[in-house]
Amino acid sequence: MSKLFSFLSVVALAAGAIASPVAEPSITDAPNLAKRATSCTFSGSSGAASASASQKSCSTIILSDVAVPSGTTLDLSSLSDDTTVIFEGETTWGYEEWVGPLLQISGTGITVKGASGAYLNPNGSRWWDGQGGSGGKTKPKFFYAHDLISSTITDLYIENTPIQAVSINGCNELTITNMTINDEAGDTEGGHNTDGFDIGSSTNVVITGAQVYNQDDCVAVNSGTNITFSGGVCSGGHGLSIGSVGGRSDNTVDTVTFENSEVKSSVNGIRIKATVNDTGEIKDVTYSGITLSSISKYGILIEQNYNGGDLKGTPTSGIPITDLTIENVSGAGAVASTGYDVVVVCGSSGCSNWTWSNVDVTGGQTYSGCMNVPSVTSCS
Repeated sequence: MSKLFSFLSVVALAAGAIASPVAEPSITDAPNLAKRATSCTFSGSSGAASASASQKSCSTIILSDVAVPSGTTLDLSSLSDDTTVIFEGETTWGYEEWVGPLLQISGTGITVKGASGAYLNPNGSRWWDGQGGSGGKTKPKFFYAHDLISSTITDLYIENTPIQAVSINGCNELTITNMTINDEAGDTEGGHNTDGFDIGSSTNVVITGAQVYNQDDCVAVNSGTNITFSGGVCSGGHGLSIGSVGGRSDNTVDTVTFENSEVKSSVNGIRIKATVNDTGEIKDVTYSGITLSSISKYGILIEQNYNGGDLKGTPTSGIPITDLTIENVSGAGAVASTGYDVVVVCGSSGCSNWTWSNVDVTGGQTYSGCMNVPSVTSCS
């Protein structure tokens, strides 16, 4: 019995050894990778707040007939990467005197689109008093397209902004296609300072096929590099502008092209403004294929003595205008008889290396105060 018991014990111990569990590596739980909702639709008076609160949770945000309350920004400035924003129907804003903006969109890889028939209507005539940003009612700026990276805005129709329409700042690789800014009613109802596009501290911005009807600059590039405005129509405002440059934290304009565009029924056609006694630079700017008609004041105005207004004070050279190309500008008879065809006022060393070819701007007077005009052109 003792030998049998010993044998069985050995067998049992061996079996126990074989049956003992083998230690396995610990398994880390997978992270929670819940997907964003595919599409979220917001509408009505609560739509703006709901869209803002949910902006990180939706890969597509549809804003359908949203009524933004007064004194409120439709704030989509914290979108997740690669979000699509679609405006449907009419987007409106309530009235309040404040600085705005009424709309703000930021992010990387963002796609903003207007659906067929959609329009953004801040009903700016409620603020218009003929004073713009110089007094009267406090008017909200409309759209801050700020810090948009590798993004697109397509087919937006904007109507009657209280003051400036679209501010582009801190953007890189932003493309805007077929945007309409229609502030035409402000011509008779007191619209003022209704700039179309104000661009600052941005690079690689392309605006194509824009139509702007307003009472100030169609486009104003205040700073930035590699900016292109192409195939546009500007009516009622102050034309295609560089600046004013100077007096800001960023005072460099480098490589800007305005091409194949029309400026009509406007105060100015082409305008470059450098402020007096400031520093910065304006270089490699091209105006090509520009058609002018019904220009009331200046066909082409290039000045280094901008001082809160055109042609005020003695020009200075602290913001040189170099490598400027103006070519293929059609404006025969375009300037009113009380206006001036070409005005160039430069500091003593402020303007150099210009190219000026096939420029035909006539109808107005010769400006007698031109100074230091590069030899490639004249004020006559």
